[in-house]
Amino acid sequence: MTRSFDVAVIGAGPAGLQAAIHSARRRASTIVIGRPSSSAMHGIKLENLVGLPGASSGTEFLENGIEQAKAFGAEFAEMNILSAVSSEGGFGITAENGEKLIASAVVVATGVSRNRLGIPGEREFSEGRGVSYCASCDCNFYRGRTVAVVGGQSEAAVSADLMAKYAARTYWIAESFDADASLVTKAEAAGADRIPAKIAEIRGGESVTSILLEGGREIKVDGVFVELGGRSSVDILMDLGVMPEIDDTVKVDRSYATAVPGVFACGDITGKPWQVAKAIGEGAVAGMSAAEYAGRMRRRPSTI
Repeated sequence: MTRSFDVAVIGAGPAGLQAAIHSARRRASTIVIGRPSSSAMHGIKLENLVGLPGASSGTEFLENGIEQAKAFGAEFAEMNILSAVSSEGGFGITAENGEKLIASAVVVATGVSRNRLGIPGEREFSEGRGVSYCASCDCNFYRGRTVAVVGGQSEAAVSADLMAKYAARTYWIAESFDADASLVTKAEAAGADRIPAKIAEIRGGESVTSILLEGGREIKVDGVFVELGGRSSVDILMDLGVMPEIDDTVKVDRSYATAVPGVFACGDITGKPWQVAKAIGEGAVAGMSAAEYAGRMRRRPSTI
């Protein structure tokens, strides 16, 4: 079953939630796709934002934003997306549970950087020496070899499934496996060896030779694919036909429209300063702009 919306907001942080509020207030049918727990705001103390004296809970801030957006009619899909592509009549989005969505306009509010493990060896082996952040890019280099895919959400599940079809052996490692159950089952059916553990170190010489898990277990591998969370902002933008800048940000105009009609962006993805106040302001404009664009698409005369 495919559901249609005027506006799809990808990302459930401050920029995405504000975009959803303003889109829904403009009477545009709006859905937000993303996990608030993946936002940089989740679990932190929020300070120096007008109207919030002292330190406030970032998690509570997100929860309140979700309720506000829902009050205006926005729907929420608390999951990651697998793909977002241009399609006839708008943009096609596939969620990790397999649900298909069509939207006339898309607001990308996912943040800018790929999540990293931050463990010894990750940086040292990331320049073509065995650590990769894109399984679909580098899978062919590991045909017939042994690899580890690290991460418990949808992107890791998809990558584990993919690498199991290329590598001789694929270890899928995460503290917890939060991807949709159908993705977990698919990866295991492909042959991925799922290990509930935390990786402590990546080891090697000229290239990766092993990983060390907390608790002391060492596993021999030729490569490590770090896939934390859902698809990165860069992946999503390129899927939609938008070419990011060299620093992974994206150019937008004053309406926060990208070079691709119907695709808008806001928040950290548009560049510094990476501040909540900036994200909220940009989200408001992007949400209104996306709703207006979707409205024009509805009013466009039929060519049939």
